[in-house]
Amino acid sequence: MLIPMEMFIRNMQELFQPDEVYVMNGSQEETDKLIDVARKSKIDGKEVLIKLNNDEYPNSYYHRSNPNDVARTEHLTFVCTSSREQSGPNNNWMNPEEAKVKMRKLFKNGMKGRVMYVIPFIMGDPESKYAKNCVQVTDSIYVALSMKIMTRVGSQAIKRIGNSSDFFRGIHSIGDLNPDKRFIMHFPHENLVMSLGSGYGGNALLGKKCYALRIASYLGYKEGWLAEHMIIIGVQQQSNNGKVTYFLGAFPSACGKTNLALLESALKGYKIWTLGDDIAWINIGKDGRLYAINPETGFFGVAPGTGVKTNPIMMKTLKNNKFCPTLFTNTAINNADNTPWWEGVSDEIPSDLINWCGQKYNKHSGESAAHPNSRFTVSIYNCPTLSKEYNNPNGVPISGIIFGGRRKDTIPLVYEAKDWNSGVFAASIIGSETTAAASGQIGSVRRDPMAMLPFCGYNMGEYFQHWINIGKKIKRFPKIFMVNWFRKDENGKFMWPGFRDNSRIIKWMIERIENKTGTKESEIGLLPQDNSIDLKGLNITNDIMAKLLKVDKDEWIQEIKMIDEFYAKFENKIPQDLKNRLIELKIKFGI
Repeated sequence: MLIPMEMFIRNMQELFQPDEVYVMNGSQEETDKLIDVARKSKIDGKEVLIKLNNDEYPNSYYHRSNPNDVARTEHLTFVCTSSREQSGPNNNWMNPEEAKVKMRKLFKNGMKGRVMYVIPFIMGDPESKYAKNCVQVTDSIYVALSMKIMTRVGSQAIKRIGNSSDFFRGIHSIGDLNPDKRFIMHFPHENLVMSLGSGYGGNALLGKKCYALRIASYLGYKEGWLAEHMIIIGVQQQSNNGKVTYFLGAFPSACGKTNLALLESALKGYKIWTLGDDIAWINIGKDGRLYAINPETGFFGVAPGTGVKTNPIMMKTLKNNKFCPTLFTNTAINNADNTPWWEGVSDEIPSDLINWCGQKYNKHSGESAAHPNSRFTVSIYNCPTLSKEYNNPNGVPISGIIFGGRRKDTIPLVYEAKDWNSGVFAASIIGSETTAAASGQIGSVRRDPMAMLPFCGYNMGEYFQHWINIGKKIKRFPKIFMVNWFRKDENGKFMWPGFRDNSRIIKWMIERIENKTGTKESEIGLLPQDNSIDLKGLNITNDIMAKLLKVDKDEWIQEIKMIDEFYAKFENKIPQDLKNRLIELKIKFGI
């Protein structure tokens, strides 16, 4: 009799009819073999992987995707629950049986002439009780290699799964890359994802956004934990016997999340250690504190804007390939030295560039050489600031949670929530101005609570209640902070330098956690006392700081109107506690 994993593989084989089935074991020998196969393979006449300059970018390869397959397809991403209400207005919904019939029809015989790669993997350290067992099938060798970088693939996963049927099932095929046949279907109640027609990471690496956030957020809701779109960092103070304070941080697109995760401090005596740049699974420990693990083993980062000035640690990570290969996708290529190039990696544009579409680049065209969403996929073990606690099976204890967005006005540089539920309220109303990287009119404010709007696998109103319920079980609360690095002056210039200098705000947060500095009341929360933020070496006047920390009544009256409209989408699912806090906010601003 077949065990559940074998039965799953057999069912997939019958559905897809591949020429060959290959079960990955996760070994270095296997990785070398797959790289060799990928270099000799072609899709649409294009090589799947191209070797890059080994002196500049060791063990690195280039992949160029189909021009119609370069980003997450949120409008074709569905959460399939028995009722539309369970999915919520934050998700596209489809009846589960209807979705399965559609996908099975599209999947049928779809791997004829191809290899079906079976990827057994673990999200989280194998020794952690918080880790989850998973299996994905795919016909994309690029996806198989990417999953090797991003997750713990191979024999450990097979051993953990054993005879159990308790594992995530991910079904993926690139199909013919036809956008009209591109669907990403999530079945939270069945621990299942079906994805067709895309090789892009967020649509095809099913352990990432699909499982680690959409499915896992629902599992956390049922099991009493949180799966969040968050960084995890540790901040070490030399002056305090090397004490490390651990933070979580959630930021919508284009708000500097990865830069903060790999921050190089501007202040002497402070060292930032990286544990994760994208996903955190958060549980309540025996001592009543929150503990977080990063279930991934790699970075899947946006290349444009990443450079020595903005993120020196990431640049070192990309050139420190001791472990897994590194993949660059849809960047440009500098023909002169066979290195990847993207806007922001250097000040000068090389004269002999091949753009992300494979054509000679004209620097006078006004177009980008690299796709704006071009990516790198690199092992977290290459990171020189990787925390020694990264593989701690219990996770790290969280003392602070940072939420932020990109706003030119309204939101102060930093403020602290008075308590847990106040923090949940502040996080539930996060708004961020859209950029070229997000849909919608540039500069318009898009609500993205907890930076989870595209990734919450169930009704977000119930998700807010889940956060409140988690708070009822915590005995030692982390402090919750809101930040906005992006306030502008009347001339449209940023008032705060950002990047490395954001460490100054983190220093203030640590002093708040340790009760070493005070605050002053405002209508929205606790603001820093005057002169409590370390500005040594910066040309920032008291007048500029006053503008950075200003809570403007007229701006907040407009903000509250937008919050009202957002909450209304969830009707009776918004927790009463949050409704009450919105009423209190209206009273404070005379509405």
